[in-house]
Amino acid sequence: MRQVTLTFLLLFLALSGSAQTSQREQFQNANVSYDWVVNHSGQQLRTFITRPKAAAAKVPVIFFVGWLSCDSMEYPDPNTRDGFGIFMRRLIDESGYATVRMDKPGVGESQGDCSKADFNSEMEGWQAAFAALGKYDFIDPDRVFVVGLSNGGGFSPLAVGGHPVRGFVSAGSWGRTWYEHMLELERRRLTAQDKSPAEVNASVKAFADFYNLYLVKSMTPGQVITQHPEWKSLWYDTPDGQYGRPAAFYQQLQALNLGEAWQKVNAPVLVIRGGADDIMSRADSETIAQIVNQAHPGRARYLEVAGMDHGFTVKGKFHDDLVPLVTAWMREQLR
Repeated sequence: MRQVTLTFLLLFLALSGSAQTSQREQFQNANVSYDWVVNHSGQQLRTFITRPKAAAAKVPVIFFVGWLSCDSMEYPDPNTRDGFGIFMRRLIDESGYATVRMDKPGVGESQGDCSKADFNSEMEGWQAAFAALGKYDFIDPDRVFVVGLSNGGGFSPLAVGGHPVRGFVSAGSWGRTWYEHMLELERRRLTAQDKSPAEVNASVKAFADFYNLYLVKSMTPGQVITQHPEWKSLWYDTPDGQYGRPAAFYQQLQALNLGEAWQKVNAPVLVIRGGADDIMSRADSETIAQIVNQAHPGRARYLEVAGMDHGFTVKGKFHDDLVPLVTAWMREQLR
């Protein structure tokens, strides 16, 4: 009986271990480890560090800065259909570089509540994660690349906390004010709903005042609507936030001066945008390259991929040329 019990116990532990392992990332050419950083609020934020299996000396590193939504940067499913996940997993397995990612407050194993976390608490986490690069003896601190995805590609120079890097890649991102981004997004959204040009213009005029009160004057959408009930039919999200984040998050985005942040960047910059991206417009993305090149001529390159959407897919399929393009650009900067 004791032997039977022991056998079942060992089987249970083995199965439990397998189940736990299956929920973690595995790569053919890299080992992944898990760590923590702490933001100023004292929240522990989960970090993911990968090291190439073939690394015999210090290697370059890719520091990923993530998107706006409350989705994890961990992708345990090797067959994920998420474009961001495919992009990161392939860079991890094919670049030969180390990588570092972080889950923002309230995402995955990170402490906090993402639906209530403001942008500043998230930024503190990115800066802490970047500062922690020095603790890993296999990372070459002189060969650091920063890859910003979507929202993260806009503020990525701030995420590095002033530390020098070898290059920035900004994919599907923004370099203007959040107010400008949202007005253009609202126009595209309304136009896609087959509203008449007159209806679109009238709504955008109202949104111009709505977003001024919301983003600039620091009112919640609910407070704006209470003050202007005639705009109630315009608003399509919650009274206290938008896209799953609190109003303060977007007000802090609006407070950023990305023109100042990018004009200080003297490292090479690759800006990538899909021609079919309906989230970040060409003006949103191209502005980054324009700012860098105005301050440091020739340092930034803007690349638009025909037919690619915000999730790096063309006609529903991940754009396979994207990863080789990015790795070739990084190796060019190292030469």
